[in-house]
Amino acid sequence: MDVFIAISDPTRRSILDMLARKGELSATEISDQFKMSAPAISQHLKVLRDSDLVQVDKRGRQRIYRINPQTLKELDSWTKTLTDQWNKRLDTLEAILKADEGPKLLVEKKGR
Repeated sequence: MDVFIAISDPTRRSILDMLARKGELSATEISDQFKMSAPAISQHLKVLRDSDLVQVDKRGRQRIYRINPQTLKELDSWTKTLTDQWNKRLDTLEAILKADEGPKLLVEKKGR
């Protein structure tokens, strides 16, 4: 499952937010926070597992969920790279615009 598909859903993002705040939660504790059925939440948890965004441990009859930090690091690294590339393009554009502005200012000053 693609990470971006997994995080495109608001319910799954809410689950990730909860896990980020609490550390670990059981499937029941997660399900209790929503006004939807336990099977619906279970499907959301499956998507998060399949995309490797969360890890699950069985403790007795409970399934305990936590965020997979490695997948988040990979996602963070990708977004930082994209942001850096975009910022470089914007810096280049700004330099071009400033360079182009210089001659215009000289012409305007001479015309006054």
